[in-house]
Amino acid sequence: MGDSFFNCCYVPPHPPGEEEPQRPRRSEIMASHPAHISPDKRFLIFFDFDETIVDETSDDMVVQAAPGQHLPGWLTDTYQPGRYNEYMQRVLAYLAEQGVTESDIRSVMEKIPATPGMLTLFQFLRNRPAKDFEVILVSDANTYFIECWLRRVGARQLFHRIFSNPATFNKDGRLVLRPFHSHDCPRCPDNMCKQVIVRDYVARRTQERGRPYQRIFYVGDGANDFCPALSLGPRDVAFPRRDFPMHRLITETHEAQPGEFKAVTVPWVSAEDVVQRLRKLVAD
Repeated sequence: MGDSFFNCCYVPPHPPGEEEPQRPRRSEIMASHPAHISPDKRFLIFFDFDETIVDETSDDMVVQAAPGQHLPGWLTDTYQPGRYNEYMQRVLAYLAEQGVTESDIRSVMEKIPATPGMLTLFQFLRNRPAKDFEVILVSDANTYFIECWLRRVGARQLFHRIFSNPATFNKDGRLVLRPFHSHDCPRCPDNMCKQVIVRDYVARRTQERGRPYQRIFYVGDGANDFCPALSLGPRDVAFPRRDFPMHRLITETHEAQPGEFKAVTVPWVSAEDVVQRLRKLVAD
C-alpha cells in the first residue's frame, strides 16, 4: 500500500512477531498525525463505511470468499454481543486456513456496490473549492477492506483521514485484524466508540486551526453512528440513512428525551439527498 495509506490511517504499534491484538491506550488514538490538512477548511464531514458508503456490510461480504460461500456453524456460534471484532479475527483466521488469499478477499471487496447516490456525493465533495470540506471516514470495518474499495472507485484521495480497525496481511498470508482502541462507553462495542474518535479529532483539529468549523456533518446508518452524532451541536447536521438503526435511535431520543439530540437531522434514501442539503448549507 502507498505512503498515503500509512499517513492517513492510524495503525497502533504492533510488536514484531506478535499477532495477538494489542489495545492502544486512549491517549494513543491520535498519536499518528495525518498528512498536512489545510487549516482553512470551512466544514468537517464524517462518513461511516458499511451500509453508508457501500450498500452491504463488508464483514458479511467477505464470507463469499469462503469455501461454499458460508462459514461453519461451530465458527458462527462463537460470536458474542459487543465482541464482533474478536469474532472477525477468528473468521479471517479460518479463511486463511481454507486457502483464501489476499487476491480472493480483494476481489470480493471491490465488487461491493456503492449505496444509491454515494458516488454522486463524492463527486460533489471533490468538485467543491479546496477550502470547503475536510472529509473523514470512521468505520468499525477494517483498514484493508476500506482501502480496497476506495481505491477501486478512485475515491481514496477524497478522504483526509481514515479511522478503522487495523488489518494487515502477515508473512503467512493471513489478514490479521486488531481492535482500534479501548474505551468506557456503554453504548458501543468493546473495540470502538466512534464518539471518542469524533470528539478527540474535532478537539485536536480545532486547536490546530485556532477556530471551530462552521458546521460538522455526520453521514451514517448504524447504531454505532448514533453515539458520535450525539456529540454534534445545533448548527451541525446528522444524515442518518432513513429507517436504519441510527435514524430510529434519533427518532426515539427526540420522543423520549427532547433536546438531548441537538443536531439537525436529515434522513436520506439516496446520497443525492445529502448533496441537495449540502448545496444549501455551503451557500449560507
